[in-house]
Amino acid sequence: MPLIRPFAGLRPVPERAAEVLAPPYDVLNSSEARQQAADRPLSFLHISKAEIDLPEGTDPYDASVYARAAENMQRMIADGILKRDDQPVYYVYRITMGDHVQTGLVAVASVADYDVNRIRKHEFTRPAKEDDRVRQIEALNAQTGPVLLAYRSQPDIDQLIESVTSAAPEYDLTADDGVRHTLWVVTDPSIIEQLSAGFDRMEAIYIADGHHRSAAGSRVAASKKGGPDAMSSYFLAVIFPHTQMKILDYNRVVKDLNGLSEQALLEKLETAFDIRPEDGAVTPAQPGEFGMYLNGNWYRLRIHADRVPQDPVARLDVSLLADKLLEPLLGISDPRTDPRIDFVGGIRGLAELERRVDSGEMAVAFSLFPTSMEDLMAVADANEVMPPKSTWFEPKLADGLVSHVLD
Repeated sequence: MPLIRPFAGLRPVPERAAEVLAPPYDVLNSSEARQQAADRPLSFLHISKAEIDLPEGTDPYDASVYARAAENMQRMIADGILKRDDQPVYYVYRITMGDHVQTGLVAVASVADYDVNRIRKHEFTRPAKEDDRVRQIEALNAQTGPVLLAYRSQPDIDQLIESVTSAAPEYDLTADDGVRHTLWVVTDPSIIEQLSAGFDRMEAIYIADGHHRSAAGSRVAASKKGGPDAMSSYFLAVIFPHTQMKILDYNRVVKDLNGLSEQALLEKLETAFDIRPEDGAVTPAQPGEFGMYLNGNWYRLRIHADRVPQDPVARLDVSLLADKLLEPLLGISDPRTDPRIDFVGGIRGLAELERRVDSGEMAVAFSLFPTSMEDLMAVADANEVMPPKSTWFEPKLADGLVSHVLD
């Protein structure tokens, strides 16, 4: 089976694409989605978050939600809003957020290669979230939320993808958050063949975001038993060169000091960190450096070099903070389940950390240096798992631009 292949995508007709474009299903709760889709009857949120069309308080995992999602999608097809391409193609997708630009390929990726770890993972999944995606795919007979993948940048592939963007795009849309989404359709058989062959030569590609979507794709493929040529044996993906991907910091806030006084915490920190008070918010400048906001004051923490192990997981900043500070000093042994800790994506800025502490909701906050793509790939290559909330990717992929029908 090829690692990736072209497919006949289901997508909005160009003149309605702006009305269909929506944020990814997992960045909004039901209330936020309901508000955002108000007065927008064609928003893809009516498919990806169909509970917004049911009475408030409806469980988003109720069977009626998946049934309504399928009904909404079929209506948009019947009304000519969504149409399926008449031949298998690739799509080039560019996302622009401020000065940051990344350009990648929309394709379907092999479940068989996912199952043997050629499409490499770095996170555990949760059964409830997997089950949700399986039920959504089965109800729609389609995958609507793409998995974000990365490949080790290769100049020939990067340039081939970039060459497609010299033509006029099929869509050029700016979302409500100011992020620009541009899509080109690749119909040239020569380019399609070169892209397929180029990816087939790769040893591995990497899941950046979308572990539940890819795991659900694997489960659906196993249940359908469609064989290597079946479209159900592939899942929807957008693949970017790793050098273009942007990971933001993923910061931590903690409710209390685990019985320690402010001074006692500072003294205990000295066993593993150099500590320097700062006049303003601390954005760590390099790996092994952390900001700490405590009682209205910022400190720059730098871990002692001899405290950094060589293991690809243990050397991550999120691991160093957990292993050298959060667990031994603040008593947080399992950040997945401990209600005393919360996580703040870097897109919210350091002012959000100050707000959470100054309000009294939290006692202390920590800013982190972003995990690198090289670290993510090293963990995946070692068949290891990263700690929870290690990466925050921006900009986010849009939902609704291209969906993958399974037959």
